[in-house]
Amino acid sequence: MLDAFSEATFRKVVSKHIDDGPTNVILDLSKIDFVDSSGLGALVQLVKKAQTAEGTLQIVTNPRVTQTVKLVRLEKFLSLQPSVEEALENVKGS
Repeated sequence: MLDAFSEATFRKVVSKHIDDGPTNVILDLSKIDFVDSSGLGALVQLVKKAQTAEGTLQIVTNPRVTQTVKLVRLEKFLSLQPSVEEALENVKGS
């Protein structure tokens, strides 16, 4: 679950990885069953942070998370990927 209770810790941990490098990060959220607005906000902040560091943030999702992201029309900005393998290919291609 990525919600208001877990968002701050999640954002801090991933942000540290982006700061320390590498700047290309793959987040596997395929086992997450719920993302609320604070979780979506954290993902947006992390994508922007990775872009500022001239990297990328690929997010592996499942249908439930994808549906939530599509409701707010962030699927392209958040670079959703259906599998870790496809995310790896996108990172290699960038």
